[in-house]
Amino acid sequence: MAMFAIKWSFLCLACILLLRLAGAVTAPLSNCYTFDKSGHIYDFTEIAEQTFAYDGKKEADLPDLEIRFCNDVQRRSDEGYINFGHFAPFNYFVPGNGNADFVQHCEFYTNKLGRTAQVNIICGNCSNGATCKDEIGCICSVSYNSPSCRVIVELAISCGQPGPRIFQGFTVGFHPRAWEVVYNGITQWGYEEPRYGFSFGTEETKVSLYFTAIGALSKHVRKPTYTIIPENGLEVKLSGSASTGDPPTTLSPTSLDVIWRCEKAQDTPYAVNITVPIEGYPPVHFFLGKLCEYKQAIRSNNTKGWATFGLLCCILIVLSTAFCCAGFIYKTRVEHQHGLYALPGMTILAACIEVASGATNDGYSPANNINQSTWERSSVSDHVSQRVPDNKYGTVG
Repeated sequence: MAMFAIKWSFLCLACILLLRLAGAVTAPLSNCYTFDKSGHIYDFTEIAEQTFAYDGKKEADLPDLEIRFCNDVQRRSDEGYINFGHFAPFNYFVPGNGNADFVQHCEFYTNKLGRTAQVNIICGNCSNGATCKDEIGCICSVSYNSPSCRVIVELAISCGQPGPRIFQGFTVGFHPRAWEVVYNGITQWGYEEPRYGFSFGTEETKVSLYFTAIGALSKHVRKPTYTIIPENGLEVKLSGSASTGDPPTTLSPTSLDVIWRCEKAQDTPYAVNITVPIEGYPPVHFFLGKLCEYKQAIRSNNTKGWATFGLLCCILIVLSTAFCCAGFIYKTRVEHQHGLYALPGMTILAACIEVASGATNDGYSPANNINQSTWERSSVSDHVSQRVPDNKYGTVG
């Protein structure tokens, strides 16, 4: 029953977050997506692996050909299908020229990878005005033996409405050269919606993120903001160069430190929704989950105290050194003292040492010496006084 309550509360939290992140650009469910020339995203995940066939009987000198969208191009022979080109997972499309809206390029170094097909994609009808019978799309034309590719195919498909404009080249990761959270302006899986497995533990009081962007566009990145769901129970502070809106580049990434503390325990994770405003583009959203299994005490500010103490010590040392140098110069040039006695305070120190060592000054002697001298003088006087009468009586006699 308790586990059901946790799952239900987590599901409610997910619904709230999805409403908050409705404007976020999240990663498509597959790599079958591309950008147009203005930077808007087109997601073709729904027709990934869709098969488009071309009947070579239309033109007697051409064999049959088949396209598996976002995968490869094949031609039919007596022995079956021959793979003309398997497109790279992260390089499906590039913006096209002329009639083509997008292009799936072939590999020019055919002896290494064997990608010898190029697909020119047109959104809508074929360039010759022909209409596809299938609503999804069709192959318009096929040509062989081009200078760079063995086959060039024109494919017409329904591209649908473009997605939001993407700030390409922007990444967010847990290391200066990583992009686990945001890649190429798109929030990655695991950080676009609540996921229990991606939450940070209670004992992790700080998480560091690193921003990078194309140098020419880095000035568009603004100061990030955050919201907490639920609002009470988790204390969050942002610090680092990225928190002030410093422009990140690929050579000089900026850092964002998320410092958080659990003010109360909760069964479900807290969600920290971080928004990075981008001038001229939709903002980049992602969230970090934080588990609060117990309440965390407020950390003492001992580090700051020691830093202040060290700064004061440095200031005191500098001032003392400056005072000693000034005093030494004054005594050597004005009072014409030399050696150790030219150092400030050396006269007082010498006097203290002389007194502590027991030396006399102006006939002054310690009390024990005075008593001993007085006793000795008294003894001599008594002895003399005793001898005077003897001499006197002896003379008379």
